[in-house]
Amino acid sequence: MTFDDEWSRLASDARQRQSAGMRLNQMEPGSGGTGGEAGMDLVVTQDDLGAVGHEAFLLHTELHKKADIVGAGADRDGEGSTARAAREFTDRNLTMGDELYTTLSVWDAQVKTILQMCAHISNHLDYSKKSHADDDAAITAALRGRDGTAMPVSEISKYVR
Repeated sequence: MTFDDEWSRLASDARQRQSAGMRLNQMEPGSGGTGGEAGMDLVVTQDDLGAVGHEAFLLHTELHKKADIVGAGADRDGEGSTARAAREFTDRNLTMGDELYTTLSVWDAQVKTILQMCAHISNHLDYSKKSHADDDAAITAALRGRDGTAMPVSEISKYVR
């Protein structure tokens, strides 16, 4: 069988397997999706948020210390050893110097992007945790009577209807 014959057969088989209608990928009901018995709402506790935020903070700290090749081995002028090597190559008319500068700037930009993402995650989770605690306090205050006692169930049910 030639390549063209085999290709035609494979293409024909693929066309036959395709359906004319639109197909959406989804989970079967009851398999953990939202449609079945096992489907539960997303539940996140304050401890979960704190742990994720803390890990993002630790990752930020470690990356800041270990991935900074721009400042690694800095001299009195603040120029790192990689930048000095790139300058030395360029001064000796080696094209590798420009490439090393390019590599250094791309690496630095990518590390800074990751550091910003880690900081954003940590800060956002801290904000979310505080915001939800404030919301809970406001709801608690709203469900208290003027004298500070808990609102009766009959009064709460008026809000739910």
